[in-house]
Amino acid sequence: MNINEAIKKRKSIRGYKPDTVSKKTLQNIIEVAIRAPSAMNTQPWELHIVTGEILDKIKKGNIDAFTAGNLPIPDIALKKNYQDIFKMRQVEIGIQLFKLMGIERDDHAKKNKWMQRGFRFFDAPAAIILTYDKILDPAFLSFFDMGGLAHAICLCALEHNLGTCIHGQGIMYPNIIREHVGIPDSKKIFISISIGYPDWEFSANKVESKRESLENIVSWYGFK
Repeated sequence: MNINEAIKKRKSIRGYKPDTVSKKTLQNIIEVAIRAPSAMNTQPWELHIVTGEILDKIKKGNIDAFTAGNLPIPDIALKKNYQDIFKMRQVEIGIQLFKLMGIERDDHAKKNKWMQRGFRFFDAPAAIILTYDKILDPAFLSFFDMGGLAHAICLCALEHNLGTCIHGQGIMYPNIIREHVGIPDSKKIFISISIGYPDWEFSANKVESKRESLENIVSWYGFK
């Protein structure tokens, strides 16, 4: 698979087979992915790769906190509401996903159940949690670097027939992550990546996100 094919093939996987992912496979992915660029070679990332009983405990802790009505307090504040074209794109993918999953607009029970799936890392058998040191704040460049690493991980995973989903839901309760994984308060929990073998029979995995045409997003200067 060449790089163009990998970029076009990558998609968010929200349903996984229960098959475990070996440590060796994950090592191979990470060894390549950390070649991602970083500002002035600072390499701000640290990776915490979780599976098995520890991941199960995190999933349960997230669900317990969510169902108890505890307010999520992630280390990195997330934008709650989008507007204009950004909102339209968000709604478009949501409508497609809910239609595939048979979730009606006013079916709050099913919506709640779907929300819980995100807190369970979409039931993936493994998760990669990215963190960075607080001394890097304000971390604009480090955020850029971490995004590049996350994308590189997702592309490298395809070489091993693995699927991924980059999401913030799994780390919305950082205290639960810290309870089960040795991440000190001096580190900020940035993002999580679910990883595993895709279950292609799972309806949500049939979502196809659209991209804007170049005419809408690219301006050209100096070309003849």
